Amino acid sequence: MMFRAQKSLLPKAAAAAAALSLVLTGCGGSPEAESDGPVTLRFSWWGSDVRHKMTEKLIEAFEAENPNINVEGEYGDWSGYWDKLATQVASQDAPDIIQMDAAYLGEYSERGALLELKDVDLSKFDQPVADSGKVDGKQYAVTSGVNAMVVMANPALVSASGVALPDDKTWTWDDLDSTAAEITKASGEKVFGTGQVNSDAAANLWFRQHGKSLFTTDGKLGFDESDLAEWYGYQAKMRDSKAVPPASVITEDATASIDQQGLSTGKFAMNMYWSNQLGALSKASGQDLEIRRPPSLDGKAADAQQFYKSSMFWSASSRTKHPAEAQKFIDFVTNNATAGEIGLADRGIPANSEIRAAVASMLTPADAKTAKFIDEISSELGEAAPVPPAGGSAAVEALTRYSLEVHFSRLSPQDAAKKAMDEAQSALL
Repeated sequence: MMFRAQKSLLPKAAAAAAALSLVLTGCGGSPEAESDGPVTLRFSWWGSDVRHKMTEKLIEAFEAENPNINVEGEYGDWSGYWDKLATQVASQDAPDIIQMDAAYLGEYSERGALLELKDVDLSKFDQPVADSGKVDGKQYAVTSGVNAMVVMANPALVSASGVALPDDKTWTWDDLDSTAAEITKASGEKVFGTGQVNSDAAANLWFRQHGKSLFTTDGKLGFDESDLAEWYGYQAKMRDSKAVPPASVITEDATASIDQQGLSTGKFAMNMYWSNQLGALSKASGQDLEIRRPPSLDGKAADAQQFYKSSMFWSASSRTKHPAEAQKFIDFVTNNATAGEIGLADRGIPANSEIRAAVASMLTPADAKTAKFIDEISSELGEAAPVPPAGGSAAVEALTRYSLEVHFSRLSPQDAAKKAMDEAQSALL
């Protein structure tokens, strides 16, 4: 879930920000003119061995179509990627093409480290997906693939409870609470209706449905203390109804590996996750899990303000000597059919709708189910969620930590909201 990912970013984000702040103010100069001869591009990414091998095939396919361009790969694992990139940028030795994450996009773009991508075709993207790579109205990143926040349900556990799940196009937050509470009661509290519903992604949906947002486009919090108190009040409601497990279980689940989380081990009948986690969760649970829409305020899916989350982005260095070629590579991995067949859903369900349709029959059953869901909700999307600003990870950590204080009954929703707002606002200064 998003909180787990964001929590792990905090030390890396701080290190990256510290390094960036030393030198990036001078990084925004005009790139040198492109060369008439052979061009070499450096391309950095993180990922598993499977992704490394697949990415090497992408590079080979690109070079076959562009024999005048050589691409050198620089890859590693997540843990060291951002420290290395911050050091490279600080020494003015950044790779030409950069696999980027939303948590860092605001920081790097705001400090002039990224190239504005004017020559990448985004005509086959849903507009909110295209806009998700914009900062201050400029396209500094292109989505490699998309996910959506969903409710995943274990049909065997739901059926055993005798409780029917409401239609996901019409259910509300109150329906989620009451349905989950009934499942918990029916099982004698051996199975909880749902796992935690306190992630920043769930909060963002709640705020958006109230006409607010987690962050604003100018890098501030998009809600006030009373909005947060209402969200924490919903947490207290789910705590008291026993729709969710005790706070100690929520805390343990937040740090457990995916195969040890409650939905995987049969302790939760439902839980909120990003859609791309369906395959891993289905395998761990041994169940063909169902994907359901998150609830809405008024019981109308079209008003749920659903949004696509970019699983990751493609960006380019503002200091690249070959901006045209760098963008040509990004356009290739985004819009080329061969690239789509090589990459499939490794970096998320393809953001280009035509590529998504072309590779649908090649996807694993879980990825195919996810792709079908992504297409189904395309007409229900709200505006793109703003890129998290510098300090956004620390702000999110504070919001989630104080939600746990509510679950532990150590603070009232109002007191928790006041303390969380103070910390979150300080993080963004």
